[in-house]
Amino acid sequence: MKTVSENRAYGGVQGVYSHASEACSCDMTFAVYMPPQAADGPVPCLWYLSGLTCTHENAMTKAGLQAHAAEFGLALVFPDTSPRGEGVADDEAYDLGQGAGFYVNATEAPWAPHFRMFDYVTKELRALVQEKFAVSDAHGITGHSMGGHGALTLAIANPDLYRSLSAFAPIAHPTASDWGRKQLSAYLGTGETVWAAHDAALLLRDKGWKSDILVDQGASDQFLDLLKPEALAAALAETRTPSTFRMQEGYDHSYYFVSTFGRDHVQWHAERLKG
Repeated sequence: MKTVSENRAYGGVQGVYSHASEACSCDMTFAVYMPPQAADGPVPCLWYLSGLTCTHENAMTKAGLQAHAAEFGLALVFPDTSPRGEGVADDEAYDLGQGAGFYVNATEAPWAPHFRMFDYVTKELRALVQEKFAVSDAHGITGHSMGGHGALTLAIANPDLYRSLSAFAPIAHPTASDWGRKQLSAYLGTGETVWAAHDAALLLRDKGWKSDILVDQGASDQFLDLLKPEALAAALAETRTPSTFRMQEGYDHSYYFVSTFGRDHVQWHAERLKG
C-alpha cells in the first residue's frame, strides 16, 4: 500500500492510498478517514460507496462526513467505483465501464478480467483496511445512487460482514431500470435470473435483512424514474423489515442532498456499531 496524501482533518487524518489489486488486476486508489479516537484504539468502520462517474474523491470532498465521523468516533472508507487504467475496458457512455462498476463481479468480455468490484470491496479492500488501519470488526455500509445499490446488495448478500446498513437515493430496482439492465447485461450476460442477486428490491425478498435499514431519498430527485424508490419501499413493507424510509421534500440527487443528511446517517451507524 502506498500513501498518496494525508491531511489533518477534525483532529483525525484524511488519507488517500493506492495498492495493486489482485481482484481487479490493476492499481486501485481508495481513501480512509481515521477519527481522533483511533489514537486510543480500534474504532468502528463505515464504508461509503459512491455513484456513477465518481471516484474515491467525490464523497471525500463533498459529503462533509469527516466532521460527523470525528464527532461519533467512526472510521470512513471511500473505495473507487471501478477499476481504472491502461488496459482496463471502458465505454464512451458515462454509465458503463470505468466509473460505473455497479459493485458486481463481471463474467462477460471485455469486463471480466478487471471488473470485480463485489469481491474487491467485500474481501480484498476490507482485508487491507483491517490490516493497515486501527479499525474494529464492527463495519457498516452506506452509499449514494449506484453506491446505494451497492451498499444494499453487498450487505444483504453478506450479513456477516456488515452490522448496519443505510443508503442515499439508491438505484433500488436495477433489473427494471435503464440504470441497471444495460449494465447488468453487459457485465453478467443476458440471463436475467443472475441479475436478481444484484437488485435490492428482489434480494431483500429473497434473503431478508437481519436488522433495520435507513434510506433517504430526495422527493425532487431528477432521476426518480431510474432509481425506483417505490420498489424498495414495497419490498421493505412486504418483508416487514424494520426501516426508516424518508422522502425529503425539495431535495434532488446532488451532494447537497447527501451532505444535508450525512450526519443523520453517521450517527445512525455509530449507534448500531457501538451498541
